[in-house]
Amino acid sequence: MIDGIRFKVCGLTSLVDAEFADQCGADYLGFIFHPKSSRHISLAQFRAMAPRLPARKRVAVTVSPSRREVRELLAAGFDYFQFHFSHETAAADLVAWSEIVGEKRLWLAPKLWPESDVAPEVLALARFILLDTFHAGGFGGSGKTGDWAKFARHQLAHPKNSWILAGGLNPANIGEAVRQSGARFVDVNSGVESAPGVKDHAKLKAFATALRLVSGGAS
Repeated sequence: MIDGIRFKVCGLTSLVDAEFADQCGADYLGFIFHPKSSRHISLAQFRAMAPRLPARKRVAVTVSPSRREVRELLAAGFDYFQFHFSHETAAADLVAWSEIVGEKRLWLAPKLWPESDVAPEVLALARFILLDTFHAGGFGGSGKTGDWAKFARHQLAHPKNSWILAGGLNPANIGEAVRQSGARFVDVNSGVESAPGVKDHAKLKAFATALRLVSGGAS
């Protein structure tokens, strides 16, 4: 946590990047298991890294997992579970995810059309709700910024949930993103990379510095 703002570094694929994220103050380390992601790693790769990872919370990230896949991630020792899904996902699947990992450990990331809001039934199944930038062709990872005013409205209307801002965040815009959205929890990925899955340590350090500035930590 940097002066009251929690942040997660997502799309980690190497131990060296995870260690540097830890040094920069990241609260959460995110690992993507969605095969279509350019930052995808296998469970076997994660298990090989796990004993040497920093003592930060670990987040498993994927898209519309089956119940079997959820149980495999649970058995791998993750602290939290970030599941992206579309409006076509069956309500029974959302309920199953919440029951398997627990609503306090579940991060739901609905794929929302620009004119849509998070459904009440989603809010009831998970403490954490992640709002990422909508793009028709995928789930996150677009590198484009989202609707910060929409995030602010959701966070204000539903204070019982913990809201996570994602989508196109980088050292240059994180200050304005926090000011406009009111986010106290942010998720960064492509904005601190030199290539997909390869973190740029200078950018990551600059991101952490920018968080300190926006929160008043540098004063």
